[in-house]
Amino acid sequence: MLFMAYLDLAMPTALLAVILAAFFLNKRSEEKIKSVIEEKEFETKNVISLVVMITITISVIAFISSLNLGQIFPNIILSVFMLSYSMLLFIFSYIFSNLKRKSSQIFSLIFCLIGFFVGTISLFEPFLDSLSLIRALSFYIFGFFSLSSIIFEFKNKKHDEKWFIAFQPTILFVLFFVFFNLAYEGISVWSPILLNIYGFLFAVLIILYLGSMFTWKTTFIFAILLTVVDIILVLGTGSMVVAAQQFTDLGLPVLVRLPNIPLNYVDGVLLSRGLGLGDFFFAGILGLQTFKKYGKKIGVLSAISMTISFGIFEAFLPEIIEVLEPILQREIGGFPGTLMIICGWLPIVIWKFVVTKKNKN
Repeated sequence: MLFMAYLDLAMPTALLAVILAAFFLNKRSEEKIKSVIEEKEFETKNVISLVVMITITISVIAFISSLNLGQIFPNIILSVFMLSYSMLLFIFSYIFSNLKRKSSQIFSLIFCLIGFFVGTISLFEPFLDSLSLIRALSFYIFGFFSLSSIIFEFKNKKHDEKWFIAFQPTILFVLFFVFFNLAYEGISVWSPILLNIYGFLFAVLIILYLGSMFTWKTTFIFAILLTVVDIILVLGTGSMVVAAQQFTDLGLPVLVRLPNIPLNYVDGVLLSRGLGLGDFFFAGILGLQTFKKYGKKIGVLSAISMTISFGIFEAFLPEIIEVLEPILQREIGGFPGTLMIICGWLPIVIWKFVVTKKNKN
């Protein structure tokens, strides 16, 4: 009965969906991405540097956030992350922008309709506020830009990358973030709807982009090191929890939050679960490299195993935290998702390694 009280199907299902989406899209994107990064692969020193950089970044953000320096530091974080997200969107859009004429026109038409639709509803309740006219005008301009792309495509005879295709997803993301998060007083739209949509999108894109740079060796090193660092930053120093709160307060799509399913109310409030993009990325990299190393069957099996492990940890999370807090003598605001994930991945990898070695012998 205690397990059923905290059972959640939504977040584990979302985690599995992201991993499987990375499996499916990797076949279509890996060669194009490798051509962009010039076949570069992470070496052991690169992985160690990456983990060290993550540790330093999270620790610095957590420390400076505690100093209460006003809006200077949050604005810097906001600018850096918005630039990073925009560049990631543009790069992927540009890589896949060599569409045929009809496909590129349909693509632009979809964004054109989104622009005109959002611009129109901005003028009516419950979306009406003091910036509605500026918001509507901005989305209308975006809609006309997408419409002009359709017209331009009629005259374009080349079948190559199209900059006007690559700009559209990026511009739309920036417009949504600015006019439905930063400068918005109407009914909540950015969080959780758009926040979750872009959270899932960026999780998959990051997996695809960096996944092509990992090897099986560096994946294993990365998995162990990041899990250790995550445990220290979450349970030891608490820096990861502080940094995550800083990101979510700014409305950045660094965390996906879903309602608990089956619906569960605690003191009259619907219980929801949150998982950071770093954990989605971690699971996606492990699953994708297992897929490449041992094939589709084992790859999918590892994804399912990671999902089950995550779900079990999540179900008993209140009890686990209750046990840990007296030991650590501090309040715990979260739990390392990497540990929850790697406990499902390692048994599959070890089992496959033993079976393969036995068969060879």
